[in-house]
Amino acid sequence: MPAKSQGQGGAPAGGRGGRQVGGPAGRRAEHAADTRGALVAAARELFAEQGFDGTGTEQIVAVARVTRGALYHHFRDKADLFRAVMAEAALEVAQRLTDEQLAAEAESPLEDIRQGVSSFLDVCIGGDFQRIVLVDGPRVLGGDAWEELVDRYGRTLLEEWLSRAAQLGELEGVPAGALARLLIAMLTEASLEIARAADPAVARADLGTVLDRILIGLRPSAVPASPPSPPTPAVPPALA
Repeated sequence: MPAKSQGQGGAPAGGRGGRQVGGPAGRRAEHAADTRGALVAAARELFAEQGFDGTGTEQIVAVARVTRGALYHHFRDKADLFRAVMAEAALEVAQRLTDEQLAAEAESPLEDIRQGVSSFLDVCIGGDFQRIVLVDGPRVLGGDAWEELVDRYGRTLLEEWLSRAAQLGELEGVPAGALARLLIAMLTEASLEIARAADPAVARADLGTVLDRILIGLRPSAVPASPPSPPTPAVPPALA
């Protein structure tokens, strides 16, 4: 077997202990990624605590420990940085909900959908997703920003679940794409209503009950429905 090329001091060529070093270009790219990550992390913390309007760029760069020049190298302005923060928060929720559904091993695709809707409404009650994505997001970036996130992370998955449910006879014969658009519109309105409500937990319980009954109503009459997933707060007696 040919001997490995050796660098100075007997270490394998390409880096210490065999670790490959990308050279100046690689180090610059890594530094740029670290700087961008620090800006997004700092901005997310501040936007969640103080809102978009209450957060200044000088606060962001101070928490991120970078210069203002670094901020404007990676982002056009504060709104552009907010867009990146909003996308990160939405992606994390989408990944979490998907992982939860995969781990839950629901009885059927329609049960997957019911559980997923319940989990999504729980997320809307509080946290940085509520403040950044639901409250400030549409106001700062407009409704198109929300639509873009839905298309990227939710619509295709929901259509797949609905198609599977229809194939297994769990849904009446309706077009999956059209049904997905209507369900997403209802989820969008429900999430925004929860975020705006004086008591988000009560709003979540009320809206969750209505949405779950709509989903149950999509079943053919011969298919029995299992009990709905319980929301985080108790459902008011009037809705029971």
